[in-house]
Amino acid sequence: MAQRIQHRAVQSFYQRLTEELRAIPGIRSVGLATTRRLDGDEWDSFLTVEGYSAPERGNPVQGYMDKISPDYFATLGVPMISGREFTSSDDRPFKTGEDLDAAASVAIINESFARHYFPGRNPIGRHIGFGSDPGTKTNMEIIGVVKDFKYIGLRDEIPDQVFLPYLETGFTGQSHMTVYFRTAVGPAPVMLAARQKVHELDANIPVVAMRTTEEQISESLATERMIASLSSVFGLLATLLATIGLYGVMSYAVARRTREIGIHVVLGASPSSVLKMVMHEVLFLIGVGLAVGIPASIAAVRLGGHWISAILFGVLPTDAPTIALAALLMGTVALLAGYFPARRAMRVDPMVALRYE
Repeated sequence: MAQRIQHRAVQSFYQRLTEELRAIPGIRSVGLATTRRLDGDEWDSFLTVEGYSAPERGNPVQGYMDKISPDYFATLGVPMISGREFTSSDDRPFKTGEDLDAAASVAIINESFARHYFPGRNPIGRHIGFGSDPGTKTNMEIIGVVKDFKYIGLRDEIPDQVFLPYLETGFTGQSHMTVYFRTAVGPAPVMLAARQKVHELDANIPVVAMRTTEEQISESLATERMIASLSSVFGLLATLLATIGLYGVMSYAVARRTREIGIHVVLGASPSSVLKMVMHEVLFLIGVGLAVGIPASIAAVRLGGHWISAILFGVLPTDAPTIALAALLMGTVALLAGYFPARRAMRVDPMVALRYE
């Protein structure tokens, strides 16, 4: 009985909190959830889906769960594909003698869940239930399908998701809740007012990790940003070394032909024709290098593609613009490395050039 009274008190607190937050000037809507989006947290469960049989034994239906309040999707700006959001009437209070762990009577699924388990069928009005045993009761009616959106992190694939009313579903596990609110003004004063409102309702409840959605996304990509920064630094160093090395090799190759260039000049070749001759050979070497280097780099990426993809976000391992930019940079360096030494050699006195070793 004491546990039941405690659950009712928690229910009452969150209901009052939602009402008080909605009354704060500048807040348009409020939504609560047990799982914070893009925070690496998850809650998954085995499920039974009405009319669905697993194709392989030992491969039960599994969904990522969350308990949410009415207006949750509206607050996050996630549209409903079909059906409806939860309303306050879906948050059925517990009655005397009722099991605290009783399942919800309604549920909302995402597009991914609908595609996997209701292909070509309308999931609205069908039922699911907790557990994978043959005798599992499918007593949760699907009332809506919501558009897919990220759950654990931006790098993760969108999972099959099931959403339940946050007050009706036994109300177990809500030792902490995440409150989302959409504002019509800057977030700073609204956050301060929300913190004060929580303390007014119960000064013993801590308010932690208050941040905007942009800050949450940025924090979820902290590791990726660090890897990107380090990769950029090492990439620039590698490019600089490659540029210096390529310039040195090409300059040396052209400088060794100073004697040959002098002979052409003595025999009456014009400076421009000599320059064209040298640059044609430089272009030939560049073409050979690109013809060998680009396929070799693509092959290397394919061999280690899984490892490379694991540290990239928003960029493919075989990103064509990046490869084209690298090829253009190396080609430009090679052209300059051939052009400047050739220009210097043409200005040398032919007699001096003939004696050049």
